[in-house]
Amino acid sequence: MTLNTLTYLAIALFLGLAGGKLIKQVHLPNVTGYLIIGLLAGPYCLKILPLETIESFDIISEIALGFIAFSIGSEFKLSYLKKVGKSPVIIAVCEGVAAVLLVDLVLILTGQNVAFSLVLGAIAAATAPAATLMVVKQYKARGPVTETLLPVVAIDDAVALMSFGISVAIAKAITSQGEVALAQTLLEPVFEIVGALVYGAILGIILRYLLKLFTGRGTRLSCIVGMIFLCIGVSDMLGLSSLLACMMMSGVLVNISTEIDVMFPIVDRLTPPIFMLFFVISGAELNIGIIPTIGVVGAIYIVFRVAGKALGAAFGAKVSKAPPVVSKYLGFTLLPQAGVAIGLSGIAMTVVPEHGAAIRAIILCGTVIYELIGPLATKLALTKAGEIKKG
Repeated sequence: MTLNTLTYLAIALFLGLAGGKLIKQVHLPNVTGYLIIGLLAGPYCLKILPLETIESFDIISEIALGFIAFSIGSEFKLSYLKKVGKSPVIIAVCEGVAAVLLVDLVLILTGQNVAFSLVLGAIAAATAPAATLMVVKQYKARGPVTETLLPVVAIDDAVALMSFGISVAIAKAITSQGEVALAQTLLEPVFEIVGALVYGAILGIILRYLLKLFTGRGTRLSCIVGMIFLCIGVSDMLGLSSLLACMMMSGVLVNISTEIDVMFPIVDRLTPPIFMLFFVISGAELNIGIIPTIGVVGAIYIVFRVAGKALGAAFGAKVSKAPPVVSKYLGFTLLPQAGVAIGLSGIAMTVVPEHGAAIRAIILCGTVIYELIGPLATKLALTKAGEIKKG
């Protein structure tokens, strides 16, 4: 008997509950349990959740990422940004660029094709905020590393998109695509970023007036959910970054509205089942069978991306005079990589088609590894930094 979509969603939720309960017994983050149980139940292992069903759940992932971005944007209060200064921006640029340059350099020095190295290396800047945010929320982490981490992962996607645009433009120039293609490739990420920020800011202003017009908790929650859906939907249609747009909407709102302080705890009560589904589905999409196929090049990417993130974050923290604990531990909280990186690998298949399949396999394999070890690395780093308390 073939099950319907709602039944599969119920199964995914109960699997997530079981995974979270079991993983707590070994003191690992809940998100790790969700990913592992999804991986086991997915189409590449036990086949409890079939591939066609997983593919039909894309809207769950988009909604979850929208709420995650909205939550991260709330950290951009001007009062806080004035307190920390330029530190998060400097760190985000340094860790993103360092990851790109280090992967590029090692790949080229080991004899890989230059265009291939540039495109693959460019994807190294991207960081997935979802798993990191879940760990921070679960353990109620507080301190300078956590306070710096959330703005850094918010800025990180913009750095990744710009790095990818520049690297792709150079790769196209190397393969003689012409000046028009070069200019167009450079402008595309600028439009994606600036357009998303402008659109998100406009929605943030509109949402502020909606929250004044509707005073009930239920109606205000409906306004926020509707605006997040609108932000994601229109961003996708216009080719804008929905993550940056949702972050900007929340960032503007938190600075111009007093109602939002009351609303965020209510939104937080709505999101746990959405996030749980997102990570179970993400785990089901992971195919561990591709790991043996990536070879030395894949190993270089996986290892030196981590090294670049850690060294770049430490350098940025020192330059911006951040607390020593930020320099020491922040880089190890930036490992997860998922949606943006996978999306960029799809674009890479059209930029360097002769290397597209290899880039895709490496990024997918990296996603498997980073998503499984990233939450644990984040927990360990924040614990060492003294920002996760025992118990």
